[in-house]
Amino acid sequence: MLPHLSRPFFWLTFFVVFASPSRSQDLEFGLAGGGAYYLGDLNPGKHFQNTRLSYGALARYNIDSRWAIRLAVMRGSVEADASQGTPFIQTLGLSFSSNITDISAVAEFNFFPYFTGSERHRISPYIYAGVSLFFYNPRAGGVDLREMGTEGQKIGFEGRKVYSSYNFSIPFGLGMKISLAERLGLQVFWEMHKTFMDYLDDVSTTFYLEGSRINKDIESQYLSDPLMNHQPGMERGDPSTWDWFAFFGVALTYKFNLPGSKKCKDLNH
Repeated sequence: MLPHLSRPFFWLTFFVVFASPSRSQDLEFGLAGGGAYYLGDLNPGKHFQNTRLSYGALARYNIDSRWAIRLAVMRGSVEADASQGTPFIQTLGLSFSSNITDISAVAEFNFFPYFTGSERHRISPYIYAGVSLFFYNPRAGGVDLREMGTEGQKIGFEGRKVYSSYNFSIPFGLGMKISLAERLGLQVFWEMHKTFMDYLDDVSTTFYLEGSRINKDIESQYLSDPLMNHQPGMERGDPSTWDWFAFFGVALTYKFNLPGSKKCKDLNH
């Protein structure tokens, strides 16, 4: 069951995609697959590092040959290990992995007039942007890090609270659309997500325990500082910067003409 905040989001995107059928030309449904990665405290700038699998499904409402609206559900995995970072990041000794489920609605703009099945313009680059709701769950060693309160959230250290398991993002990206046949289309895409939170990797503020006194048998303590050599208040992350995640890959779509749409194969539709 989705949290109550997701219900208005779902109905809004449903209405945007399927409303005003008299203006539409066609609908496309398809499957997507590729990779996913993240940028944040444990990987501040290396795109495509630790890429993991991503996959999903999409529905595209083509308003005309330039504009389209797309509703998509994507799922992917992201991860990072401090040992692969800068010298400072390596001193943290932290790592994580997380599954991400993302529900997005975006507007697409084709640089060239395009529609699947055209015999005049089979290829067009495109850009897009929109909104999304995503769910995530950072883990390490098979343990749910959010439940551990690795920055003292469980005890309210310095007023810290347990962060949510879902949040919103602004997805934006670019790609190429290719018409393969009368009803088959192929898209190649790269999509970044700007989030509004800093706990996708379970790292944001400071250490809260004295490392030398950590009981290694207590998971919540050990996972907060696996190297057990930090002091309370020492930098663990940077709360002034929010995390990002990305999807990239290809999508294969099948077109359905709606009642009233013209079936010509040039761009005068």
